[in-house]
Formats: sequence, C-alpha cells, structure tokens
Amino acid sequence: MTFTPVQMIGTQRSGSNLLRLMLNQLKGVSAPHPPHILERLMPLLPAYGDLEIPGNFETLIADVCTLVETNPVPWTGVTLNQKVILDRCETATLPEITRVVYELKAESEGAHIWMCKSMANIRYADELEKYDPKPLYVHLFRDGRDVALSFKKAIVGEKHIYHIARQWKEEQDASVDLYEKLGGDRVIRLRYEDLLRNPQAELKRLCGFLDVEYSESAMAYHESDESKETANSGLMWQNVVKPVLADNHNKFLKELSQEDIRIFERVAGDTLETLGYELQFERNQSPFREEEIAGFTEINEHLKAEFRKKLRPEDLEKRRGQEELLKSVRARM
Repeated sequence: MTFTPVQMIGTQRSGSNLLRLMLNQLKGVSAPHPPHILERLMPLLPAYGDLEIPGNFETLIADVCTLVETNPVPWTGVTLNQKVILDRCETATLPEITRVVYELKAESEGAHIWMCKSMANIRYADELEKYDPKPLYVHLFRDGRDVALSFKKAIVGEKHIYHIARQWKEEQDASVDLYEKLGGDRVIRLRYEDLLRNPQAELKRLCGFLDVEYSESAMAYHESDESKETANSGLMWQNVVKPVLADNHNKFLKELSQEDIRIFERVAGDTLETLGYELQFERNQSPFREEEIAGFTEINEHLKAEFRKKLRPEDLEKRRGQEELLKSVRARM
C-alpha cells in the first residue's frame, strides 16, 4: 500500500485536536493522538550514538515504541513489533522510524492517509522533506493572543505571555515560510476561526486538498470513542466531547490584561498582521531589554512549577511512562 503522510503544523492550543478528531472520522484517514516523537527525541539523539550501528538504532526503535505505548491517549488496534519496524525502515533515522510507526497504525485501520498532529514538527520540516512520498502539510493557525490565553490555563507549555508569544511567532513564521516555499499544492492554510464559523465548508476544502471523501461523520467527532478517550486523558482536552464551539474565539479581549496583550503584540505583532489579525494597540517594535526578559523567564519557570502541582494524580499517572522514559534517555547523555 502507498501511504500519504500529512503533517499538521503551527502551534498547539489552536484547535488541533478538534481538527484531528474530525479527520479521524473519515474513511481512509488515520489521525491518532501524537506521542510527539520528533519533538521529544530529536534533542536527545546524542544519547544513542551513531545510528548506523545496528544496536544503537534498535535501541532508538525500542524507545519510540515505548513512547507510543505509554502515550496518555492510547493507540488502539495496533501492536508495534520492533523487528517489523526495523525491517521497514529504509534509513537509520528518527523521522524514518516515525514514518513507519504511523504507517503501521494506518495499516491497522485500513487507511492510506496518516496524519501527525505534532505541530512543533515544523521545526523539522527539512527532515520531513526526505520522506518518499513527500508529506502534505496542514497549517492550522489561530489568533496568537487566544493561543496565549489557552496556554496560560493549560497544564502544559509556557506560561508567561512573552515566552508564549515568542514560541507562537517562531512557529507561525516557519509555517508561513514553508507555505511560500512549497506552495498551495503541498501546504493548505486553515484558520481556526473559519473552522468554528463554517466547519463543513472548511473540512470539504481540506478533504479536496487531501483527496479524501468528505463525510458528515466528521461533524459527529465528539461522539467517537477516540474523542471520549482523549477527554478522559487530561483536563485540557475536555472540550473534544462537545460539538463545535462557534464562539470560542476573541476571548483574549476580556480575559487577558492590557499589559499581556501589549507584550504579545510587541513580540509578534508583525506575524499577527501577516495572518490577518488586527492589533489592539499601536505597534511597538522596540525589543525588550535583557533584564526584562530575565524577569519574564523567572516568572515563567515559577508558573510552570505551580501548574505542575495542579496535575490530578490520574493525569500524572498517565504521563508517568513517557516521563520516565525521557528521564532515562537524558541520563545516558
């Protein structure tokens, strides 16, 4: 079977699970919850040594399998056989293992399209371009100020507005650059607010891009077993068992402070405008001083530690397997 790889790009907290669950309802599409293979393991590759040495590459395959098998949202219906993965890998690289793992999941579902929702993979686009066939990209984007508000409430991610803005800007700029480089045949741009406003039309447009048949079953995503499993795996995914929340935008206007909005627009105002969003304040393009950034960083680390304490015991337990794996890999470095 020939598979079509699809990579979602942009920044998390932009409706990516909503879109993933919609697509997962379509015949021929496999869109499992991501274990963030590249995001988590690419920085740790020095721990494995030369991957051309068979034993090292096999260790990496074993760790990828563990990362998938301990994902907070389980991958059902597929058993990852390390020897099968080794035999199907054409090169000794982490992206190649990722491709094979996603193909095995798609194969188990009778799907010929697989989608990875790990949006930070925009940082590894050069590696993904080595796939054969080359992937299609879905650039899902949302007003960065609403993304920031969502991150400030979520268990994961950065917490100070400066750090959220910087991450959003870097990932959006990279996604825009990829679109300009590859064009509309390889990259489709999808605005989250448009998906909320007219989900059927946006999904049909996306289905045309992916060359897959649209079905109204996509709109019943919230009733699927995958949605229920996702919602049960963490508080930050509770909305996926609800129908499309058409008014879930522009919340930053009421819930972010003016100071936070000013900081975000100072960091990423040009990118907001590039993506068609209006600024609330006159552009201030002067960079922050080093001592200001140091203060933001101190607050950011404190807030992340505080949010960690708020994790429910059951959520901690669901994340424990992946965290222990990554801790053991870091120890080898």
